[in-house]
Amino acid sequence: MSDEGKTQHRPATRTRHALAAASGLLAGYAALAVAELVSAAVRPEAGPVVAVGSAVIDRTPAAVKDWAIRHFGTDDKLVLQLGIVAILAVIALLLGTAALHRRRTGSAGVLLFGLVGAVAATGRPDSEGWTDAVPSLVGGAAGAVLLYVLVGRLLPKPPAPDSPPSGDRPAATAGSAPAAAAGRDAGWDRRGFLVAAGAAAAASTAVGAGGRYLNRASGRGAVASRDAVVLPAPGSTADPIPKAARLRIPGLSPFVTPNEDFYRVDTALVVPKVDAGAWRLRIHGKGVARSRTFTYDDLLHRDLVERDITLTCVSNEVGGPYVGNARWIGVRLADLLADCGVRPPSHGGPADQLIARSVDGMTLGAPVEDVMDGRDALLAVGMNGEPLPFVHGFPVRMVVPGLYGFVSACKWIEDIELTTFDSYDPYWVKRGWARKASVKTGSRIDTPKPFARPEAGTVMVAGVAWAQHRGIERVEVRVDDGPWRTADLAAQDTADTWRQWSLPWRAAPGGHTLTVRATDRTGEVQPEKRTRTVPDGASGWHSVVVTVD
Repeated sequence: MSDEGKTQHRPATRTRHALAAASGLLAGYAALAVAELVSAAVRPEAGPVVAVGSAVIDRTPAAVKDWAIRHFGTDDKLVLQLGIVAILAVIALLLGTAALHRRRTGSAGVLLFGLVGAVAATGRPDSEGWTDAVPSLVGGAAGAVLLYVLVGRLLPKPPAPDSPPSGDRPAATAGSAPAAAAGRDAGWDRRGFLVAAGAAAAASTAVGAGGRYLNRASGRGAVASRDAVVLPAPGSTADPIPKAARLRIPGLSPFVTPNEDFYRVDTALVVPKVDAGAWRLRIHGKGVARSRTFTYDDLLHRDLVERDITLTCVSNEVGGPYVGNARWIGVRLADLLADCGVRPPSHGGPADQLIARSVDGMTLGAPVEDVMDGRDALLAVGMNGEPLPFVHGFPVRMVVPGLYGFVSACKWIEDIELTTFDSYDPYWVKRGWARKASVKTGSRIDTPKPFARPEAGTVMVAGVAWAQHRGIERVEVRVDDGPWRTADLAAQDTADTWRQWSLPWRAAPGGHTLTVRATDRTGEVQPEKRTRTVPDGASGWHSVVVTVD
């Protein structure tokens, strides 16, 4: 082969390889689009990205989850899904390139990833059986067929039957040598490939859009059921929040956290949308004299109570945002348990752990003694004057003051089983978190923000402190290595809510470190040493560094 022939042959080969890789990417895109459409007929949680993402979450070590929440916050789920799609895209490119040389092997690779999605979907705790495998399998099959067809367009056409034998062909002249050298790349169906690829891309986009639309529409019944809810007036209302409990200082967290600003930390890649009319709660298990099933209307017609309760996530780092205060309406959980004949361990009950199960398969374990010791442990139906938002657990969730959310705040709850700590480990315990976890005394500086540059003079330092079910007795602030100064506390609403605090600081120019600590009403001072969130919540003093101009 002449040098000129080699030069023209290489670009043609590179073009075919690039188009083969693009074929793999397009096949993967089509597979996901078809799976999205099919999942609308099954359920959104059965889609391959959601299924694989949920499986990844289930198998991720606690330390990695903690790192993801710390760095990505409430965007951690989006980052995970984008990561999965990026990995699938790389694999699809490789399979497309491989298919150019081994057509069936490349297609089989696409089908294999459909099988992985199917296994992930059926292996979830909330799986509804073999039907959850259908979206991934159908999507994988569609992608495999498309890759086989597209790569076929890139393969050389067989010689025509009436072509003269190679021995009878005229010898190549010097001018025709480049064409002969690139012959095996010149015979593929360029036009057919472009037409097929364009049609596949357009069809996949339409199918994917249709699937997304139908998946969104599948929750309309649940949305309508929530819109129809009129919360009855609670028989036991919360006391009015004292005016002195609400400090109006710029930069300070509001005493009541608006629903749209309330933190969300859970493992659900797809927010469950449950129809209130179809929702049921079953209470059963060890020491339950009378197993019962409750409807949503059953709860609404019981004696409802209204309480202000601050919730804290165990993943909240020192000074972190995963704490919020809301006014909840619900049914006392202790009353429901008592109606089923449940007794706490202190009264001879055989069960010391309450397992709450969510519609998405999540399991949380709370001490029976704590939920029946007289505190306002609720099955909440309302939040800040409206039915629970879907992201916060509509139609019903648990709220237990004084316990971290991972052992108590089950959203989308549908089952309560009474058991023992020795006989069952819920979701987070299996992943290295503690069995029991009372909220630790904590405090946070909200203003000034880290690295702020306030002007010299009087600077208002303010924040919040919490010790749910014990209450806050004192908050102290230190500037650099100076003495601790007692901050001004806002009035206490209840022992189950946080307290705002403030301290006017005469700020001198230069760099300064502000540190806060709190003391709860048992006399326990917030410890100085910082600990990580795993296994039972972070502790330590919160500090911010500022530069005064």
